[in-house]
Amino acid sequence: MTTIQAYRFALDLTPGQERDMLAHAGAARVAHNWALAKVKAVMGQRAAERSYSVPDELLTPSLSWSLAGLRKAWNAAKPEVAPWWGEVSKEAFNTGLDALARGLKTWADSRTGKRAGRPSGFPRFKSRRRTTPSVRFTTGAIRVEPDRMHVVLPRLGRLKLHESARKLARRLEAGTARIMSATVRRDGGRWHVSFTVEVERAERAPAQPGSVVGVDVGIKHLAVLSTGELVDNPRHLAGAQQQMRALGRALSRKTGPDGRTGQRPSKRWQRAAARLGRAHARVANLRRDGLHKLTTRLAREHGTVVVEDLNVTGMLANHRLARHIADAGFAEIRRQLAYKTTWNGGRLLVADRWYPSSKTCSGCGAVKTKLALSEREYACAACGLILDRDRNAALNLAALAAQFDTAGSGPVAGRGADQKTRVRGQVAVKRQPGTASAGQTGTVPPQGRTTNRVLTKAH
Repeated sequence: MTTIQAYRFALDLTPGQERDMLAHAGAARVAHNWALAKVKAVMGQRAAERSYSVPDELLTPSLSWSLAGLRKAWNAAKPEVAPWWGEVSKEAFNTGLDALARGLKTWADSRTGKRAGRPSGFPRFKSRRRTTPSVRFTTGAIRVEPDRMHVVLPRLGRLKLHESARKLARRLEAGTARIMSATVRRDGGRWHVSFTVEVERAERAPAQPGSVVGVDVGIKHLAVLSTGELVDNPRHLAGAQQQMRALGRALSRKTGPDGRTGQRPSKRWQRAAARLGRAHARVANLRRDGLHKLTTRLAREHGTVVVEDLNVTGMLANHRLARHIADAGFAEIRRQLAYKTTWNGGRLLVADRWYPSSKTCSGCGAVKTKLALSEREYACAACGLILDRDRNAALNLAALAAQFDTAGSGPVAGRGADQKTRVRGQVAVKRQPGTASAGQTGTVPPQGRTTNRVLTKAH
């Protein structure tokens, strides 16, 4: 199985190497801003000419928004715009132009309806102070040294790693991996290099191929499994909140930048901002480490993992819980499970966001019309079952796997779930490409429980 995988390593740079990194990131920013100004100037000129009823054939020639078109315009203007262009790698300018080309395409697709989701704004100019320094290399000498503690990048030369790259080096030496690109980025005061690698992964199987686990994520417990296991929520952001407040107050007492007057930040302000940035980076690293360990364990142990399609954006509108929801990383759990289950030979089933997993009784299938968030125990009026509401939801999610398998050979012509919770209905299952009757929707009579639900298989 061939997949695209990333390997990320921290770097230990000398002061001279860090200056070279910033020079490359600055070159990417210069190319991006110049090309964006050129695009806006051409758009404004053509709009002005149209207002004077100038025929289309006589308008100022348009500028191609593709990477090739922007690169051609930049190469013609770089001797005048950036006479120092030979001091950095060409990949630095390509990084900025590629980011602009993708941003313009996203904006155009969003306006024409080709892109789903929130409307995307027009690209903005990159600030030297607020933009995260980053540069991407796709050509030239990109390799891991035999000692596995150094990497080589174009124009930047030999860079020391903070940790061993043995995992990537072993695959490269065995011929089961090929480096496609390398991205250098400063994050939380430390430089990292990320390799995008095409990896030939061996076929694997979960430890329990027939095992099904429902995962109900929450704030009190990060995850409640249908097996009865409770995964504690470490609340990394809440634990570091007192320290961050102190660092934020210390930062506010320093002389910071002011765009209106052109005031530059003081050295003390820069050091205080760096300390606050490192505190935020530490929280992000702790959260990332915990989520990776949880999702890896679930994907390796169970053949089928069932989660909910949560409306995280809507949940963040609750200002009382927004910080805790963002700290938990609900969307990241689902994203990691999507590819890790594929790597380990399992499958991920995603229940529709309107499926009433918490309102449904896992014993008899009765559905409550309302269930307040403050009710932490589910008490069924039909069968008398009393159970923790999160455990009850996890059991209902696990039960959906059997109905997905049953509906896989059912008749076609079903109806999806809607926002209204119903006591009686039908089970709709959406099959994805790769299964029999790909792309069709089948309807299956309820078995044991009568609720409206939709399952989508995520790859």
